[in-house]
Amino acid sequence: MNLGELVRDVARRLRRAHLHYGHGTTNARDEAAFLVLRGLGLPFEAPADRPVAHREVARIRRLLQRRISERMPVAYLLNEAWLAGEPFYVNRRVIIPRSHIAALLHKRVRPWLPRAPRRVLDLCTGSGCLAVLAAKAFPRARVDASDVSSAALEVAARNVDRHSLRARVALVPSDLFSGLRGQCYDLIVCNPPYVTAASLRSLPVEYRHEPRLALAGGRDGLDFVRRLLLEAPGYLTARGLLVCEIGAGRRALERAYPKLPFTWTPDGTVFVLTRGELG
Repeated sequence: MNLGELVRDVARRLRRAHLHYGHGTTNARDEAAFLVLRGLGLPFEAPADRPVAHREVARIRRLLQRRISERMPVAYLLNEAWLAGEPFYVNRRVIIPRSHIAALLHKRVRPWLPRAPRRVLDLCTGSGCLAVLAAKAFPRARVDASDVSSAALEVAARNVDRHSLRARVALVPSDLFSGLRGQCYDLIVCNPPYVTAASLRSLPVEYRHEPRLALAGGRDGLDFVRRLLLEAPGYLTARGLLVCEIGAGRRALERAYPKLPFTWTPDGTVFVLTRGELG
């Protein structure tokens, strides 16, 4: 058997299992390629005709069995996730990186942020992925990465070290802004818990392996976001910018704050507000 044949075989088995995707891949074929290549420690560019040893096939079979029987996301099985082309260590203490804010950071948050920020805050940092991406997008900026979960900050520390950013990314234990008194930022990014109570009850099994603290947003999904909108102005510079992901909560947010002039990304999942617009 070679790599290409193994990937096709794994994809067939995944399709038959009727799994849910959404933790870095969106279909059985891509999930199979991720599972096989990274499960064997190979680059994504590995040639399809590379022979696969019996012990390698056995390892992939074990991982595949857990993916199917436990509905465990592959990222947790491998302790690895990719976002914006960068690898991150993950485990079940953090949600698997998939934030749409990554695409904005890749574009340096233009056109909303005309000048490179000096201070950046990543609230609800989790694995630290957005803090790492922000530090790479703005190489002269200092980045604070905060989270209420000390377990999540331990994971974030591994990723900050992995990307050699310890000198510019500080990890801060904080419930919203409680651990950041006196700080002021040119850019705040936040991927908060925003899943509604009703949606949380009906999530596919794969999502139930993720920490509930990082997902549960209350009855309408806005519990954390309400606090954020109230307190963020006190931590933004005069020309500062707040970028926040809200998932499917756009309509609920606009109903709750009809006077706020939200600017939305094309997919309607991330809003942008300036310090002046926040009032």
